[in-house]
Amino acid sequence: QQQQQQQPQQQRQQPNRAKPKLPAPGLGVRQSGYSTAQIHSIYCAHRRLSEDAGGGGSNASGGKSADTVEKESKFASLIGAAATNMDELRRLAWSGVTHTVRPIVWKLLIKYAPVNSSRRAAVLQEKRRMYAGMVDEYYGKRTQPANDGMYKQILKDLVRMTVLAEHTQFHQVFARILFIWSMRRPASTYVQGMNDLVTPYFIVYLSEYCTVDVDSSDRLRLRGEPPNDSELASIEADCYWSLSALLDTIQENFVFPQPGIQQNVLALRKIIQRVDGDLDSHLERHDVEYLQFAFRWMNNLLMREIPLRCIIRLWDTYHSEVDGFSHFHLYVCAAFLLRFSRDLKRESDFQGLMLMLQDLPTHQWGDEEVTLLLAEAFKLKSWFADAPNHLDKAIHS
Repeated sequence: QQQQQQQPQQQRQQPNRAKPKLPAPGLGVRQSGYSTAQIHSIYCAHRRLSEDAGGGGSNASGGKSADTVEKESKFASLIGAAATNMDELRRLAWSGVTHTVRPIVWKLLIKYAPVNSSRRAAVLQEKRRMYAGMVDEYYGKRTQPANDGMYKQILKDLVRMTVLAEHTQFHQVFARILFIWSMRRPASTYVQGMNDLVTPYFIVYLSEYCTVDVDSSDRLRLRGEPPNDSELASIEADCYWSLSALLDTIQENFVFPQPGIQQNVLALRKIIQRVDGDLDSHLERHDVEYLQFAFRWMNNLLMREIPLRCIIRLWDTYHSEVDGFSHFHLYVCAAFLLRFSRDLKRESDFQGLMLMLQDLPTHQWGDEEVTLLLAEAFKLKSWFADAPNHLDKAIHS
């Protein structure tokens, strides 16, 4: 077993010090191991770039820092090239995407939009036309006896979504996306929680057409004119194809009896046992089973645990990682649980532990907390990925 080492306290980076080179997400760690100091150095670079992606600072034109302007320029150069360099785009997007280019960057990262910029508009138009055909083919079947129960469940779940509380006109957009996805994949079908996974795509793609904000309560706020019917149809189609691409990577989470989720929950416990055995023992001593709290983390990809604005930033990295949703998310969940280890160990009974685990104090989180979470997940992944079979052996031990 590898021993955890305390990272040395380091002074703030001096202005003339060169930035460490970031590894290609999902590749560099597997090819060569990183020491704790190197991981810390990489994290520092990730953190600075993530802060830049948030548009902080006011030293440059338009209230943007010089680093933010530089990063936007790099994104624009990659996106506008005749053929986008996807390795470079993933490397740049890992540490956060500026909101002005996030819609097209996400579409490129999930391979919905082609790397060839001259073909991009035509391909997206054709995909949107195909989706419109699916709506015509399937949506009229929602009231048939075989589909009525599923459709009513979708509508029931949409009513409970905080983000749409003041924008019920978007319910039908979500309903069509989810119903048509389910009709085209009968082996998986709709399960509660899928509705949440549409939300980040909807917010991001909506921002192409109007000014969008998400408040501290995760309620959607629109400023200015809302999208017209044609624009909303494009948003809906883009969300459908994006959701499909995401769910294809985690399809075992949504087939009975959801083996993907059960395996990930088991893997999560094995990681915690090796990294923080005291926390695992504390949970076991008070009869807390990981499935009782972590099932939701895997099913909803932490969307009910972390503010939506933070989820969108988290997904910048997930889309940039190789197997971000199916593999890296596991390490993010482990880092998330470890983040609250000290507080959880103070709880002295089952009820106290479950109340905390079901409502962890993340309401005030922002980019800084997400960046720290990603840094810890990156570190955990590097520890286990250095020995390719390490986690697999742990799961089956």
